[in-house]
Amino acid sequence: MDDITPIYHNPFGVAFQWKRNSIKDIRKIQIVFRDTGLLLTEKELVQFQKNIECTMNSNALCKDCQQHETCRSLLLDTPAPQITLAMNLQELNAVHDLVEGTLFQLNLDSYLNRMCGGNEN
Repeated sequence: MDDITPIYHNPFGVAFQWKRNSIKDIRKIQIVFRDTGLLLTEKELVQFQKNIECTMNSNALCKDCQQHETCRSLLLDTPAPQITLAMNLQELNAVHDLVEGTLFQLNLDSYLNRMCGGNEN
């Protein structure tokens, strides 16, 4: 844990920033869930949040499917246009919470830094 700064976690995954990374990646957020890791800028994380909400609102579940809770029939676009994740409804809800919680924590930290006169890192 000495190499990372935790941001947010839930039972499905974790979000953190690397303490020692290349200069261009130092501000990126690492999101890890299931067997996937995404290294995203905050702007890409906001886009990913929009993609999640779009998938949640798409009603793409098969109406007659008996396994709709566990079937990975939902396709979630990532900020990388070449990569789409197949998820079930439970996983989609969990990654939604992970991204929402991460963005909330980043915004809260930024706000507190501004209010307390600190520097944003």
